[in-house]
Amino acid sequence: MSFTADTLDMSSPSHKREAYETLYAQVTSLLQGERDRVANLAQFSALVYQSLPSLNWAGFYLAQGDELVLGPFQGKVACVRIPFGRGVCGTCAATKEPQIVKDVDTFPGHIACDSASRSELVLPLMVEGRLLGVLDLDSPELARFDELDAQGLQRMLEVLAAGTNW
Repeated sequence: MSFTADTLDMSSPSHKREAYETLYAQVTSLLQGERDRVANLAQFSALVYQSLPSLNWAGFYLAQGDELVLGPFQGKVACVRIPFGRGVCGTCAATKEPQIVKDVDTFPGHIACDSASRSELVLPLMVEGRLLGVLDLDSPELARFDELDAQGLQRMLEVLAAGTNW
């Protein structure tokens, strides 16, 4: 399969909704017929990183016991292990709730793997009520992420969760 990702227009709420509809269709097509966990996580990370503007990191941390361990990602080298409850990713893992952080400097206990990151979005990856990991997106822009981003990406994560052997 030949597949290329283009940076999407996120300049207004209507453009952002359209962009996430496009991404939903792309991730559905991209993962079609492949159930391998590593392959699907890697493809998802690459699609998001290449398609969404103003990202400097996109990837997964996978749940192992009471900590998150670095999984497939795009961007600079990253922290390898994060305890549940620590930082934005660990908070998402502990609460199983999306974390939209407009300014990482105001988040208590933020873990700065890349000092260029200014805002962050972390979403839980769940299957049948069980936390498998988190999707972590970082941006060098303040307030890069909002509820539309969380909703659009959460819908894409549902495709990943349903189409992958865990």
